[in-house]
Amino acid sequence: MKKVLKRVGIGTAILSMAFLSACGSAPTGSSSGGSGGTAGGDILVGLQFPLSGNEAKMGEDMKNAAQLAADEINSAGGINGKKIKLIAEDDASDPQTATAAANKLVSEGVTAVVGGYSSGATIPATGVYHQNGIPMVVTAANSQKISDQKFPEIFMINGTTVHQAEVATDYMLNKNHGKKIAIIHDNSGYAKDLAERTKAAVEAAGGQVVVFDAVNPDESDFSALISKLKQAKPDATYWTAYYKAGGAFIKQFKQQGVSGIIGVGDGSNDKTLIDIAGKSAAEGTFVTTSPTAEFLPEAKKFVEEYKAKYKQDPGPYSALEYDGIKVLADSIKRAGSTDKAAIVKALQSTDLKTLSSQVSFNSEGTLKKSNFIVLQVKNGTFALPQ
Repeated sequence: MKKVLKRVGIGTAILSMAFLSACGSAPTGSSSGGSGGTAGGDILVGLQFPLSGNEAKMGEDMKNAAQLAADEINSAGGINGKKIKLIAEDDASDPQTATAAANKLVSEGVTAVVGGYSSGATIPATGVYHQNGIPMVVTAANSQKISDQKFPEIFMINGTTVHQAEVATDYMLNKNHGKKIAIIHDNSGYAKDLAERTKAAVEAAGGQVVVFDAVNPDESDFSALISKLKQAKPDATYWTAYYKAGGAFIKQFKQQGVSGIIGVGDGSNDKTLIDIAGKSAAEGTFVTTSPTAEFLPEAKKFVEEYKAKYKQDPGPYSALEYDGIKVLADSIKRAGSTDKAAIVKALQSTDLKTLSSQVSFNSEGTLKKSNFIVLQVKNGTFALPQ
């Protein structure tokens, strides 16, 4: 981890110099004035997630939710008399692009950042924010490695991969009465971390990991892996990577008649997974995830307003991104200023009821209580298992 942080620090210096001289189109809410995190009386809040590439849909969903939250706050008078102004940067779910995006937000003079979808991109970005004393509320990325960096400015309102591994293990071994487990990841920061922690949790619970393998994130032909799984005859197979390749994997898994149930981590929690796999093949797939808006009684109004504004359903991380903006706003209000150190201190003492959970942080900057649940594909959609 120290080696990783050293590389981030070097990259930060180089990329900061590059971006100071770079030209490009301004993102939504961008401002050239930004000293001290305010411009024209506004509070500048950065957003970082994928707005291009395979995971762009997730980023757009999160961006929409952040704007909805900011609009609500601003229409109610803002924070301490100032309005929120959002500045969105694309990290493309790529570590190098994420570092560049983080440096761009720093150069814009943001007060804080809310976002972070993929852990592989979020980890290097948090190094940039830490070096600049900028608080970040991480809303989707959940690798325990984010917390392990021990950056006091970073707060995660999603459960970590440790929590998710525990939920997946309980479902496969206890609820499904499985013993032999297969785990597949794609070597990305989040997927590999979740896979390794699930392997440890399964073995600690008395289970046996019969296949532990990695695929290319852009892979579409899984025939060799499917053959290996058929020989191993697992009771459950757990895919920890993302939904695009996950849908294709599930389709081939079912077509070739691999034994046991199949499930996915929260990186595959999107209905596009079902579309790619096909309704029949996806049926019964379990999903470990933080609670999505449709299963949160407190989110009924949010869902209605989101649909009315964007003409589509909220994405799986929309409620968390909305909550992230509200958590930050609450902290800035209690801090009584846009001073970054004061906001960090206020975040540490957060105790706020949000759509997804009662948000309060432990000393590591993670939730005191995990919010992960299990969903299951039924009749072409996600539902709570019976």
